[in-house]
Amino acid sequence: MGVMRKSISIAVLAMAAGLSGISSCATVPNKPLVPGELRLLSVVVPEKDTIKLHLPFTVDFSFEADGKPEVRAACFTLSGDGPHCSKVTYVDYGSPGTIQVQIRTKNPGSRLLEGYVLYLRDGKVEPSNVVSTYLPLISK
Repeated sequence: MGVMRKSISIAVLAMAAGLSGISSCATVPNKPLVPGELRLLSVVVPEKDTIKLHLPFTVDFSFEADGKPEVRAACFTLSGDGPHCSKVTYVDYGSPGTIQVQIRTKNPGSRLLEGYVLYLRDGKVEPSNVVSTYLPLISK
């Protein structure tokens, strides 16, 4: 019985490690930054437990960048609805940097928030990688 439990525990740990590696690789590349690149590291919604329909709420991206690329907009999908792009309200080029934006939602319920930013690189507007977070039940 003990050997079987140990085998099951090892299998569960291996699957969890594999899934966490897949999700982090899918959103945050591990390669070095190329010149002028902006890479999102995470997205956080500080007010996620108090979001109300139709009212703006803050979304914070943390990022790393080569230099100080000009951030043009932040774009989002909420459980597949979108993308909707918004004007960025604040950028701090610290280490890591912070990009802040205000967005709204029109639909109640729990939502997967996926976001990326549009930034200027070599004279062209480029999209960053996508990061995501889960928002709890959004009330009316």
